[in-house]
Amino acid sequence: MKKPNLGYYVQTINHIVTSSEEVGEEMNGSYELIREAIDTQKLETLTREQLTDIKALFAGGTEKYKMMLTQIQGLRPPARVMGIHRKLEKAFADYVQGCQEMVDALQPDEAVVNTELFNQSEKKQDEATDTISFSIQRMTNLLMK
Repeated sequence: MKKPNLGYYVQTINHIVTSSEEVGEEMNGSYELIREAIDTQKLETLTREQLTDIKALFAGGTEKYKMMLTQIQGLRPPARVMGIHRKLEKAFADYVQGCQEMVDALQPDEAVVNTELFNQSEKKQDEATDTISFSIQRMTNLLMK
């Protein structure tokens, strides 16, 4: 059986992390707009058009995250990071699920945001992000030994 290519593995993980950050930055302004509207209890100021555009942006970002998850799932990690790779894979899947829940929380046809689902999805994403960061850091430490 062929050994996993360490260089390819590290390069792919690095590319996924960088791409993930870029997608998050693209969506951050829209996220902040909704978060502020929820926090100040001014959701009614968001128009159907805004919610439609934001939902489309979030859905597109979530699709990109799903493709990244597929990449992670298709990687053959070196043996010494196999366990932490599985932890990363699960955390990224949880993150994608949280993103999908955030998309689902936006209901532009009714000009409504399901704040309970939005907040729940935000919490899920935050927890997954913490685990992803931990996993990447741990993986880096193990691979650089």
